[in-house]
Amino acid sequence: MGRLVGLSLLGIALALLGERLLALRNRLKASREVESIDLPNCHLIKGIEAGSEDIDILPNGLAFFSVGLKYPGLHSFAPDKPGGILMMDLKDENPRALELRISRGFNLASFNPHGISTFIDSDDTVYLFVVNHPEFKNTVEIFKFEEEENSLLHLKTIKHELLPSVNDIIAVGPAHFYATNDHYFSDPFLKYLEKYLNLHWTNVVYYSPNEVKVVAEGFDSANGINISPDKKYIYVADILAHEIHVLEKHANMNLTQLKVLKLDTLVDNLSIDPSSGDVLVLRIQNILSEKPTVTTVYANNGSVLQGSTVASVYDRKLLIGTLYHRALYCEF
Repeated sequence: MGRLVGLSLLGIALALLGERLLALRNRLKASREVESIDLPNCHLIKGIEAGSEDIDILPNGLAFFSVGLKYPGLHSFAPDKPGGILMMDLKDENPRALELRISRGFNLASFNPHGISTFIDSDDTVYLFVVNHPEFKNTVEIFKFEEEENSLLHLKTIKHELLPSVNDIIAVGPAHFYATNDHYFSDPFLKYLEKYLNLHWTNVVYYSPNEVKVVAEGFDSANGINISPDKKYIYVADILAHEIHVLEKHANMNLTQLKVLKLDTLVDNLSIDPSSGDVLVLRIQNILSEKPTVTTVYANNGSVLQGSTVASVYDRKLLIGTLYHRALYCEF
């Protein structure tokens, strides 16, 4: 009788494990086949060989790339080279990516940049916010961009208990930002367990020098984040739920969910077309309307790009970055 009970419990446990594994494969879109959709005037960006996880473009056409992200379990084409920040001037006739020099005193050897965001202050000072994972830990680095020297002056490193697993960031002030945590836990084993069990414990945090607080929660895996051109709404990508959440921003910086847009793809970083307000991960037009229009501008089956994470547009120029592979420049 005891053996029968034991076998029954084992069978139930194996069935539950199998169901969780199948559910995780579905959330990861592991069996999805991608049909390529090409653009006519595209080429790979020279100098980006090991990932360009996030891209942010200033109104003057200067594009910043975070490159060389290393993550536990993630393949790297340059495992011994630290990450960096590259810049490309999209107003140039033949733009090329240049690595920005970072000021002395900053630990370049452990630089492991992830999500990035720029903020232009009232005096035209440009700040670059960078999610950093030195030794696979979590910090937010704030730099001042010095355009004449093509360099970054490191100003501040931010750590906080409410930022245990930061993925992406949107700056809303010179030392103020919203950030997504893509896991609730910081321990690697608990991170895997959290995803396996589909706990929906990830969140969005607002940070300022005077206040740090959780402002949205209950995501499967909160990932990309951005803000509408009128600064009234925050957009959050839930990558494993295949959703974009639209949240209203209030004067006290709290967020209230307005709607959820369901998509049939993994949703990573979000960019905004400054001329139209369209959200780019696919192209999502009129996201605040009852029926947004969703179209695919570019897709590749892995022959050109592998693991795309971001698409940013400026004046009919499209930049596409990847988690660990190359980056693409297109004119359309």
